[in-house]
Amino acid sequence: MPIDKVANVLLQWSLVRPDLDCTSMGIIGRVRRTSGEWQKKIDGFFKLKGLSSTEFDILATLRRVNQPATPTEIYRSTMLSSGAVSTNLEKLVQAGWVARTASDEDRRSCKVYLTEQGIALVDDVVTQHVANMDDLLSPLSASEQQQLQQLLEKLMPES
Repeated sequence: MPIDKVANVLLQWSLVRPDLDCTSMGIIGRVRRTSGEWQKKIDGFFKLKGLSSTEFDILATLRRVNQPATPTEIYRSTMLSSGAVSTNLEKLVQAGWVARTASDEDRRSCKVYLTEQGIALVDDVVTQHVANMDDLLSPLSASEQQQLQQLLEKLMPES
């Protein structure tokens, strides 16, 4: 098995600082590199579907909450900034995937919902997205995937 870049970095550190345990550096380095590579593949997948990751995140949020939502509710559910939600909502409205209606409670606010075309798009893309993610995790057995999920849950900051 060829040495990966992180293993090479660890080897170099072990030669100049044999007293230093760099185990954590190796773990975090591999998580970061893996995350970056996965993000590129996921972004590429969405680009093939005519979407950005942010646009998909907004569409998927509306689909899973399954009811109209305010832009504020969307940005709180997606970890996006309010500006990113506003900018991308306009693109999604122009594409015909979402629509807006004025709020009954607050004239300054609106509710956003998926159109029929938007629902069809999300349902199609999310099915393929899950298959794509399954493929990214395919080097791990089902048991290893479950173990990884449990370990990552332990490391997740509370939010």
